[in-house]
Amino acid sequence: MAAIYNDAVARTVATFDVEPRPDDHYADRLASTRRGDHVLVAVDAEGAVLGYAFSGTYRPRTAYDGTREVSVYLAEHVRGRGLGRRLYDELLARVDADGIHTCVAVIARPNPASEALHRALGFEHVGTLREVGHKFGNWVDTAFWQRLRPDPS
Repeated sequence: MAAIYNDAVARTVATFDVEPRPDDHYADRLASTRRGDHVLVAVDAEGAVLGYAFSGTYRPRTAYDGTREVSVYLAEHVRGRGLGRRLYDELLARVDADGIHTCVAVIARPNPASEALHRALGFEHVGTLREVGHKFGNWVDTAFWQRLRPDPS
């Protein structure tokens, strides 16, 4: 997982981290037992990690307990093959089953593939923060996408 994330750190604006993270970067996420917190990992037949999706704390205040921030990261060689969609489908099913009301995704722009994925999963664009990140010598906008839990009736 850290290798995939660190590739994004080094080569993309998918994260605004600028320094690689250690191998145990996701230890707290993996250990969380909070309702609505999930980490899903896709591996190949040899056990190599191909990608992962997670849901976690949106903001550390009690009033936000019904909201989770979600994200997905994929190894470069498997992008565009539907793996992100499969991971997110399962992640959102689990989050919904936990009764989480709102999922939020933050997408650095431009990223038409990620925006299309989120749109296909029922997210809607709810706003853009202009030039909030600076990476690779450029100011980067972030778009906020939101999905309300479908009505179970």
